[in-house]
Amino acid sequence: MTDAKKSATLTIGDQSYALPIFSPTAGPDVIDIRKLYGEAGVFTYDPGFTSTASCDSTITFIDGGKGELLHRGYPIDQLASKSHYLEICYLLLYGELPTAAALEDFELTITRHTMLHEQMVNFFRGFRRDAHPMAIMVGVVGAMSAFYHDSTDIADPQQREIASHRLIAKMPTIAAWAYKYSIGQPFVYPRNDLDYAANFLHMCFAVPAEEYHVDPILSRAMDRIFILHADHEQNASTSTVRLASSSGANPFACIAAGIACLWGPAHGGANQACLEMLKEIGTVDRIPEFIARAKDKDDPFRLMGFGHRVYKNFDPRATVMKQSADEVLDLLGIENNPLLQVAKELERIALEDEYFAEKKLFPNVDFYSGIILEAMGFTTSMFTPIFALSRTVGWISQWKEMIADPQNKIGRPRQLYLGETARDYVDIENR
Repeated sequence: MTDAKKSATLTIGDQSYALPIFSPTAGPDVIDIRKLYGEAGVFTYDPGFTSTASCDSTITFIDGGKGELLHRGYPIDQLASKSHYLEICYLLLYGELPTAAALEDFELTITRHTMLHEQMVNFFRGFRRDAHPMAIMVGVVGAMSAFYHDSTDIADPQQREIASHRLIAKMPTIAAWAYKYSIGQPFVYPRNDLDYAANFLHMCFAVPAEEYHVDPILSRAMDRIFILHADHEQNASTSTVRLASSSGANPFACIAAGIACLWGPAHGGANQACLEMLKEIGTVDRIPEFIARAKDKDDPFRLMGFGHRVYKNFDPRATVMKQSADEVLDLLGIENNPLLQVAKELERIALEDEYFAEKKLFPNVDFYSGIILEAMGFTTSMFTPIFALSRTVGWISQWKEMIADPQNKIGRPRQLYLGETARDYVDIENR
């Protein structure tokens, strides 16, 4: 962090306190309140931490007003159109785009780590047959620390590197096996001759009884989904990973904590909720009814897949995702699918209706990703596991950055206490 160039003055009663102000390379200035409690005896109050920077980072930057998402300075639309997921992984992990030789070495390393310890097969089979894939992922990823003892020492840079590669490589296998287990099909092992996205699709949809060939258009669409969800700055699950890692927990436990947080419908479950909403609407002729409900402030109904907590403009990821949706649906010949017709009509209204424009309720990345994943054949219960698979590299990059930060200390938020003050215990016979 650079030295503060200016300061703010906070006045409490007849006392004034100078608070340093730091200016980032992009984004709003940040007031440093680290010494506020020690000097003034007060805390700040910020539920949801929506106005609080918990760390400094060089990985991802979002400008919600402009609809801008940068990874290490590179715009997401350029990365999604010109790059592929493993190259993005390298960029997030190491800060720069790789040379051809470095990328080849990195891809080889990831490919050679995709297998799971064979004893983990028994761990999968310990779950109920109808277990949600996210429940399986939380358990299996957390249990990796019991299988890979040589990469749990966070003080060892080499072990951190090995753990990072293992998590990126093995997460598609874990997610695919969670899916196979949930639908009662045998596990399909990874193949070294397939790229990252194609290998995942093969493990999800191949069966021992016949040959399965991954269509390159579907593989590319899957790769884009991975790219567009790779990292998103200090969101709830990333903050969870950072908070868990601040205690010195091993990397597998930290990523499992991130997966658990992502499971929430307000975070990673948004694309599933969007698809379920489209199914509830059912047909195009019912759209006006739901639009009216969305505009009614007294109706709790909300259109899922529109607007975003951070983006106050068009979600830059949605443009790329829409292109993938059109390609996939055209390939599969289901452009006349009723669900798609509802989605396209909703999209048209959102882009033309003054109400949506005024409130900046544009289609977001979740609006299109759910449509793509269902068209590919995934059950809705797999939408969030695929999100977790994609976000793993972001979590790891943030984890590595935090571990290496000399300012790192265990997270300990404060509170505004509104409970009872001190009182004496009352014996039970006198209550």
